Amino acid sequence: MPKPRPKPRQPDPEVLESDYRVPTALGTAAWTVALVVFIAMGDRLDESDRWWLWVCLMGIALGLFGFLYIPRLLRKHDEAERKHLAKMQGERNGAAEPGPERPGQGEEAGQSFRGDGD
Repeated sequence: MPKPRPKPRQPDPEVLESDYRVPTALGTAAWTVALVVFIAMGDRLDESDRWWLWVCLMGIALGLFGFLYIPRLLRKHDEAERKHLAKMQGERNGAAEPGPERPGQGEEAGQSFRGDGD
């Protein structure tokens, strides 16, 4: 019995850019509402279920961290993409600049550790 031929691979769909702030804010707000509900329950919340308070607090803390960290991550990603495109453009034009062969050499050595380049 012959093996069936695999279907040709379809192209990947385009990546949809979305605003990270909406889901982050909604998730943080949901954990905040849950925390308020658990606090409002007071003594009606069993002692064995009080760990949910810490779960809510961690959800809020991680949401706030994400809200503050994601812009930095996106900036770094855009910067890396610009550098990559500039390098590719330079190689295509035959004017690639010689650079350090391994990380930690050259002018930008301190930038990967501290981010300030000093």
